[in-house]
Amino acid sequence: HNFSTSPCHFCLFMQLLCHFNILLCKISGPEDSRLSLITWNVDGLDGEEQPERARGLCSCLTSHSPDVVLLQEMIQPYIRFLHKRLTATYTFIQGGDEGYFTVMLLKKSRVSLLDSQIVEYPNTRMMRNLLQAQVGVQGQKLCLMTSHFESCKDYARERMRQLQLVMKRMDEAPDDVAVLFGGDTNLRDAEVVGLPSSVCDVWEQLGEPESCRYTWDTQLNTNKDVHFKCRLRFDRVYLRRPAQDGPPRLEPDSMALVGLEKLRCGRYISDHWGIYCTFSVQ
Repeated sequence: HNFSTSPCHFCLFMQLLCHFNILLCKISGPEDSRLSLITWNVDGLDGEEQPERARGLCSCLTSHSPDVVLLQEMIQPYIRFLHKRLTATYTFIQGGDEGYFTVMLLKKSRVSLLDSQIVEYPNTRMMRNLLQAQVGVQGQKLCLMTSHFESCKDYARERMRQLQLVMKRMDEAPDDVAVLFGGDTNLRDAEVVGLPSSVCDVWEQLGEPESCRYTWDTQLNTNKDVHFKCRLRFDRVYLRRPAQDGPPRLEPDSMALVGLEKLRCGRYISDHWGIYCTFSVQ
């Protein structure tokens, strides 16, 4: 076998590469000069092996210990499970209570919550919204955003409207604030149009690393029993630097995928890989 023909071997190779990238992130500088983030659609709507997948999610978050966690497709049993284990370490902000929703976790020792809002998408058919929080990191103000854009090919027009709403809010944020968005955009590349010049795609900014190209990959991730094989970059991180000189300066450092290991039950934590990012805080 070789990596190009064996999904198992290729997935192992990806795991090793991403572990190496994460190790480099963690030793690249003192903690107080970096901001770490995980964004992840945890597929709470999949009822298969939920307890073990929830435990796997909790273990992954604990081992990486990111400053900011942005989760999509969260459900009540998952949130209760995470609350029990992580509430001493993280502040929780929910984008909803019913069905499935988004959640932000902010590490209490590093990130202080100043304010938060839920922004409704007027035309959503899938209970989607934008969760936004103003936070303090090392005395600097930062705006965090997460969302789960409309799913499926047929809803491209609504998904693009949601992207435009998010981009407008990022672009119009106060000049002295850095803005970070992470979420499951469900975007196909052709749908990404009209990004403001002030906003950058962090994966592109980092040179489009091949190891992070696909976050929804049914070729390697076997959680979904699909007859077609898709490799798409649904999950994305966007950055808008402050419009004026001076702090806070946030620069992308690294990106790696998480959740690449199968659990004992034979499933992955989610049908999506998570994205682990680090930024230098200047």
